[in-house]
Amino acid sequence: MIAIVDYGMGNLRSVQKGFLKVGIDALVTSKASDIDNAAGVVIPGVGAFKDCMGNLQSLNLIETIKRSIEKGKPLLGICLGLQLLFTESEEFGNSAGLGVFKGKVVKFTDKNLKIPHMGWNVVSYKRKPPLFDGIEDGNYFYFVHSYYVSPEDQSIISGVTPYGVEFTSMIWKDNVFAMQFHPEKSQSHGLKILENFGKIVKAA
Repeated sequence: MIAIVDYGMGNLRSVQKGFLKVGIDALVTSKASDIDNAAGVVIPGVGAFKDCMGNLQSLNLIETIKRSIEKGKPLLGICLGLQLLFTESEEFGNSAGLGVFKGKVVKFTDKNLKIPHMGWNVVSYKRKPPLFDGIEDGNYFYFVHSYYVSPEDQSIISGVTPYGVEFTSMIWKDNVFAMQFHPEKSQSHGLKILENFGKIVKAA
């Protein structure tokens, strides 16, 4: 079973429906015990970084998520779920994140760009993760965000996207996969990502 972490914000049902479309059971839950017992974990997200961290704290889910990663359980972070994995975000003043990876979440600063970055954009591989088996380099995925991650460790970057700057749109290290775009909104290629994640969870 895959647990989709419910912290009171985000696109939980659409992610769950995406998994169901490819024949994978996924439970939307805010219970630490469900997450502990799950074979894989998904952190989706739409909303403000600080509010999300506050909700995770109040639900006592921060250590649960970190424990899942440390145990080697496959974890998928989507949009805000990617950003939360880093040390801090500058959104609405500095806020501490989960600190799984060192780095900061920063805002697009080019005045000529429309913010948020919304719509379809290309993802180019730096290192192709197994999550993208069957998906060619340079495909388009759906984005909605005003901030992006700036990892200290460049080796975890697996995909980049141009928007004023070339920003990190995908990371991968060991059992942790995370992306700035929304696979559940990215049609056939997005569903393939969810299907691949299910295979990774099953094989773990």
